[in-house]
Amino acid sequence: MAAKVFRTIEEQLDILKSKGLTINDYDSAKEILLRENYFFLNGYRSPFLVNGSKRFIEGSTFEELYALFTFDRYFRNIIFKNLLIVENNYKSIFSYVLSKKYGYKEKDYLNADNFDRSKEKNKQINDLIRKVKRQIRINGYQHTATSHYINNYGYIPLWVGVKVLSFGLIGELFSILKPDDREEIASYYKNIDAASLGDYLSILSNYRNLCAHEDILYNHETQKAINDTRFHLELDIPKVEDEYIYGKHDIFALIIILKDMLTFTDFKMMMNEIDYEIDWLSSKLKSIDVQKVLYRMGFPDNYKQISYIE
Repeated sequence: MAAKVFRTIEEQLDILKSKGLTINDYDSAKEILLRENYFFLNGYRSPFLVNGSKRFIEGSTFEELYALFTFDRYFRNIIFKNLLIVENNYKSIFSYVLSKKYGYKEKDYLNADNFDRSKEKNKQINDLIRKVKRQIRINGYQHTATSHYINNYGYIPLWVGVKVLSFGLIGELFSILKPDDREEIASYYKNIDAASLGDYLSILSNYRNLCAHEDILYNHETQKAINDTRFHLELDIPKVEDEYIYGKHDIFALIIILKDMLTFTDFKMMMNEIDYEIDWLSSKLKSIDVQKVLYRMGFPDNYKQISYIE
């Protein structure tokens, strides 16, 4: 494989042009590449390529490529904002259930006996308790609330401690809780069972990290698929070989998770914002239809109806 070498902005534009991309405003394109990075912008080229080739569809423009890049940025910001709402809600429920049952001091709620002591989980329990203690120790003095408890009381109650624990770690802790505790936490969500909640937390953590690092979001797929839900059925999502083709491990699966974990109002507001960005992108695309992007997101034609399902 040939080594990658440094290319000037002008050379980068020449490469895009040689592959069939139309560049209408060179000065603007040069500024965008300098600001946004050729490598990251080029990551959005796939919808504009002729199938099975590295050439752009005739008529594709740099402005369209940048529009998709920009759409994904705003879409990612909308998703990230709502992931943080879900994270805060879950941490609140998690800490409430465990504090009520096991106590509010670290020595109480981090007692290994509070968790599922089945043989296959013993090592995981000990590892995760160490990770929790380490995150509290390292991050505890970096936040006003936690440092206040450390300095004045000598301990951090769980409902405060979750502030300095990562969403990924909190999700892992769910997997080692006693079955009754997992069920109680899940019961605070109207239509989610404990097994599905465990899967959702893993997927949400993956997307949270992706958003935080500004990776490409709109066409991201997770390895783990969600279970079939009432939304798949009510939206009449088509199947191939008895498997739903949308909403399993694509972005629409994430939308389904958020539908179940956000309030009705918060979800509706999120979808209104997403619809606005989709409409904006549609107005910018000329060489392809916005439906091509929605297909990569896993959005069915009637995706808007999910907002109105109770």
